Amino acid sequence: MERIRTIVFDYDGTLHDALAIYAPAFHLAYDYLIALGYIPEGSLISDQEIGSWLGYSSVETWERFMPSLPISVRTVCSAMISEAMIAYIQSGKARLYEGSLKVLSALKEAGFELVFLSNCRRAYMEAHQKLFKLENYFSGFYCGEDYGFAPKHEIFKEIKAMYPGGFAIVGDRFHDMEAASRYKVMAIGCSYGYGAIEELKEAKAIVKDINEVEALFVG
Repeated sequence: MERIRTIVFDYDGTLHDALAIYAPAFHLAYDYLIALGYIPEGSLISDQEIGSWLGYSSVETWERFMPSLPISVRTVCSAMISEAMIAYIQSGKARLYEGSLKVLSALKEAGFELVFLSNCRRAYMEAHQKLFKLENYFSGFYCGEDYGFAPKHEIFKEIKAMYPGGFAIVGDRFHDMEAASRYKVMAIGCSYGYGAIEELKEAKAIVKDINEVEALFVG
């Protein structure tokens, strides 16, 4: 197998325990939809269901959650969620999985190029960069919004042309596994994230904790 030189990391559900800020932000939009009459009064939604959409772009999320919702209302709700999450990040409520920065530091020190690839919006990515000083670890940052929320495998095509091979992709959702499969690169599945275990069936290895990633590449 080709020696791995570049490791591409998904963010939410892989390095960042996103539900801590996504759930309360989504509940704000959910309550707004109840107030407008799109959802029956007294309806509840679990954090587990909210977490099942983590890793999807906002476009994909609404298509799965409420496909009949008017685009104008989706836009308002998406902005509400995005603004709330950024406010939570800026107030220090975002949290990485324990060991995330240690793992990134060890991999960088070992000589790997590290690349950030997420289906998120640019403002969200930049807020995390600032809070956690992610530029100290990653050589490149790629977010879905900059590519019109194109599938990750399309964005990875650009990354593949920019960074030295071989490659590994680390993530918790089928989007990450699909990108790896299409380009026949190593996939590492994160079972502790928000995807179902079936989504990781094509992974070369499955880790139960972010700290296990270091051992896969640094012996």
